[in-house]
Amino acid sequence: MRSAMSTPEAIIWKMLRAKRLNGWKFARQVPIGQYIVDFAARREKLVVELDGRSHDYSQEYDSRRDRDLAALGYRVLRFTNGDVAINPHGIARTIDAALAATSAENSR
Repeated sequence: MRSAMSTPEAIIWKMLRAKRLNGWKFARQVPIGQYIVDFAARREKLVVELDGRSHDYSQEYDSRRDRDLAALGYRVLRFTNGDVAINPHGIARTIDAALAATSAENSR
């Protein structure tokens, strides 16, 4: 676990913390199975991962990690640090829509 956040992580965390995104509760640096994810809405089982340049070389690992998290019931949304710089509000809308869809599915 890391205590210092990258700039893109700080931007997303500011958006997600304290239920700022339409009341959805998130935690950061969450242990799930053998992994530590960037951000998670635990009740809704949604993981948000930010990928920097190092992820360009770890696509196989990321795919395995996403499959393992899916096997634990989690949906994973991945965004690049570039996405955060260019369109943070679009990321917020995507996360909110995914959570709303998950919430609707769970209420059926």
